[in-house]
Amino acid sequence: MSRVRFDLLAAPGHLIRRAQQHHAALWVERVDAELTSVQFAVLVAVHERPGLDQRTLGTMLSIDGSTVADVCRRMAERGLIVRERSPDDARRYGLGLTAQGEAVLRQLAPRVAALGEDLLGPLTQRERETLMRLLRKVVLRG
Repeated sequence: MSRVRFDLLAAPGHLIRRAQQHHAALWVERVDAELTSVQFAVLVAVHERPGLDQRTLGTMLSIDGSTVADVCRRMAERGLIVRERSPDDARRYGLGLTAQGEAVLRQLAPRVAALGEDLLGPLTQRERETLMRLLRKVVLRG
């Protein structure tokens, strides 16, 4: 049997997964052990677009319908967001931040920004800009 040669450090998926693991560990340590980065993204999106419905939120954040429904339900149970059934479509929920959700967003936003700076710490400013541009290109597909 011949040996398979494969350099994991040349595999984008492997590096992205490892970067995500590093981010997740730092998130718990420096941002919040209870609120996930996905839940933070929900707070940001709902803050920017009050009344946003769950389906649109899922599309914006690339989260499937059942997952976004579960995340929103748990966040509502914690008192971070409110979910109101649409008067036009009982299957849709409009979302809004509670005062507690606004307070959590205000408290955590600087920590999240600092975490991003730490993650990119080894890079020059030009490398940071390039990496962010390329990541957006990969994520947004264009």
